[in-house]
Amino acid sequence: MTVEQGDAAPTFALPGNDGRTHRLEDYAGRRLVLYFYPKDDTPGCTTQACDFRDNMARLTAAGAVVLGVSRDARASHDAFRDKYDLNFVLLTDEDVSVHRAYGAFGEKKSYGRTVEGVIRSTFIIDGDGVVTAAMRNVRAGGGHVDRVLATLEEG
Repeated sequence: MTVEQGDAAPTFALPGNDGRTHRLEDYAGRRLVLYFYPKDDTPGCTTQACDFRDNMARLTAAGAVVLGVSRDARASHDAFRDKYDLNFVLLTDEDVSVHRAYGAFGEKKSYGRTVEGVIRSTFIIDGDGVVTAAMRNVRAGGGHVDRVLATLEEG
């Protein structure tokens, strides 16, 4: 399944590193930046997480809540958050069912080979649960959060 701009966001209920279960409906009335990444504390994922961290004031000012999603367990998320002082919640999707629902897991190219894995993706969801942006195969750095912010500012 692939989620595109204008689609209803797939619902989810995932455990967060804050000890709560987070559901899409918890964010009704608020804008949500839901980003899927491969693995805690790896170079690209650290760059991406720290970029979100460093721009949190701008994201909050744009009315957005940020949630990161990976297959990693809570203990890994806790260590990652603490090591880099991350200021947003990380969700665990061990069976990748939510990744798959959003089209953030599947075949991709890695070093010239076709493999199955996490497709680094970011979704912006409005307060009514509609996907207003679907960004796939994003680069961990290179201004991704600036593009997210520009999209938030557009509408």
